[in-house]
Amino acid sequence: MTETIRLDNGELSVEVSSLGAEMQSLASADGRQWLWNGDGEWWSGRSPILFPIVGKAPEDTLAIDGKAYAMKQHGLARRREFALIDSASDVCRHQLAADDETMASYPFDFRLELEHRLTGRVLTVTATVTNAGSESMPYGIGFHPAFLWPLPGATGLPHRITLENGKEPDLFRLKDGMLSPEKHLSPFIGGHLMLEHRQFEADAMIFPEGAGDGLTYDVAEGPALKFSFRNLPNLALWQKPGAPFICIEPWHGMAAHLDGSAELTERPFTAALAPGEKASYGFSVELPA
Repeated sequence: MTETIRLDNGELSVEVSSLGAEMQSLASADGRQWLWNGDGEWWSGRSPILFPIVGKAPEDTLAIDGKAYAMKQHGLARRREFALIDSASDVCRHQLAADDETMASYPFDFRLELEHRLTGRVLTVTATVTNAGSESMPYGIGFHPAFLWPLPGATGLPHRITLENGKEPDLFRLKDGMLSPEKHLSPFIGGHLMLEHRQFEADAMIFPEGAGDGLTYDVAEGPALKFSFRNLPNLALWQKPGAPFICIEPWHGMAAHLDGSAELTERPFTAALAPGEKASYGFSVELPA
């Protein structure tokens, strides 16, 4: 049964569902909501976790050591119930462990833990992957949170993304859900990107490298969300054109190459853990005062 837990530290409040351990709301103490509300007219997601793949596999089929497995876009974790293993007023931890159903599409003994933690005006979401099996375990992992566009109190104003490192990373696009090899001119100028809905008519903007580990999504002299990323080298920005949200997606792993192999280990930026190893990935977002 799906259950929702609420965290509140007096400055922020968060609701997290057991289904996918997915955040359902993010509000400041004054009641302003910052997270997309999941309106199915546009997109029913809010902040799904992507595991054990990011993006699509060719014909929704993943290959592991030459054997084919059915795997939908962004993997299996976002559609599974997580168990609540720990909670307090400002933190909760959910866990998904491998079972017969997951083994049928991803034949590894894994544990995936999602922690949501409030510290002042900062929300930190951490994913920890553990290889509980006896062989090397390849995987991809990513976050897919959607934030309101326009931001609260900023209707009609230009919105922007500013990379902390000030760089102009190369842009790549998807074709039929696969990563196209064609490199495009960066839409960033000196680390700044003015957002326009038409930028998403060709699907997500994907930056495999160079976007750094921090950015700000804001309005000049208006509200700002400040992000930091840990162990997540890839960045994507996505919306359905014209939708009232923007997804700011840090990843470790990407869609399969266009006309490339279905093998999991050949997907860009695939991670791997030896038996008994674990690794953590996370993002933080600071809300305005």
